[in-house]
Amino acid sequence: MEAEYNMPAKSPPAASAHPKAEWQLKLYVAGQTAKSLQAFANLKRICEEHLAGEYHIEIIDLLQNPQLAKGDQIFALPTLVRKLPEPVRKIIGDLSNTERVLVGLDLRPRHAGRGR
Repeated sequence: MEAEYNMPAKSPPAASAHPKAEWQLKLYVAGQTAKSLQAFANLKRICEEHLAGEYHIEIIDLLQNPQLAKGDQIFALPTLVRKLPEPVRKIIGDLSNTERVLVGLDLRPRHAGRGR
């Protein structure tokens, strides 16, 4: 992923773009608002620190595709949905509380003994 970002409706399929991606994440947003951009920046930072090379982020802009909210039952934005590994988990907000995001994703910091 690049540091600068324009939110596409859907990013390239994970299978072809990221064959080793074990973590499939969807970030639902409504346009390129400050909160949406902050959520993406926070998510990218957390993924690089804890899941380097093992994740794929798909950005879904509900202003462009509002019908996509129904599939993951999105009621607030921004919302992060962890599709894989199962079970599906959701985190609402700008993801600025790293500890809360790690708990929500069921991740432990590297120093906690997990090999990620």
